[in-house]
Amino acid sequence: MIRGIIFDFDGLILDTETPVYTSWVELYQECGVELQFDQWAKIIGTSNIEHYDPFILLEKEIGKSLDRTVLASKRYAREMELCLQQPIMPGVVEVVQDAKARELLLGIASSSARDWVVGHLTRLGLIEYFEFIHTSDDVEKTKPDPALFILSLQSMGLEPHEAFVLEDSPNGISAAKDAGIFVVAVPNSLTSGLPLDHADLRFESLLDTTLEEILNQIELGPFV
Repeated sequence: MIRGIIFDFDGLILDTETPVYTSWVELYQECGVELQFDQWAKIIGTSNIEHYDPFILLEKEIGKSLDRTVLASKRYAREMELCLQQPIMPGVVEVVQDAKARELLLGIASSSARDWVVGHLTRLGLIEYFEFIHTSDDVEKTKPDPALFILSLQSMGLEPHEAFVLEDSPNGISAAKDAGIFVVAVPNSLTSGLPLDHADLRFESLLDTTLEEILNQIELGPFV
């Protein structure tokens, strides 16, 4: 029996992923360079970016060093401007409210920093719904490592078969599957074209389903 749901945050509850990408695309364009999405896609859903530093790649492309402090501040301001324009992702509130009515435990497992996640949840009026929030501050390795999901299960007092995960990215899905949890993929506009076939279920939007339908499908087994 399902007793809890673990939500991703970025791209699942709030589409922060498109603003981050857009802000970098605009910065690259100002330098006369095109940011390749196939490279960027590798870091969606993770904070493990030691092998992909957008500034290093940009400097290689233009052949000179940049004032990273100034540009980083400008880019982040643009990212935040765009993030603040984003609504809660469609269907999230309905699923959360239905879950609370069923007395299910709700948690968040995010590769982002705690201040980022808690700040947005508070601003959006969603913080009160989530009893358990784990972020990059709590683990040594973020997604695709399963540590965040394992920690979430431990905090919630659940076994893997007693929860399911809502995720939007390949890295997040891989992490949840490695933790042994049923995964429902709900991509956003940025991740919809990425390989998400390793999820057990996929919906293009949470408005396309209901919590009851998801719970019924989990009882039947993985979607094929």
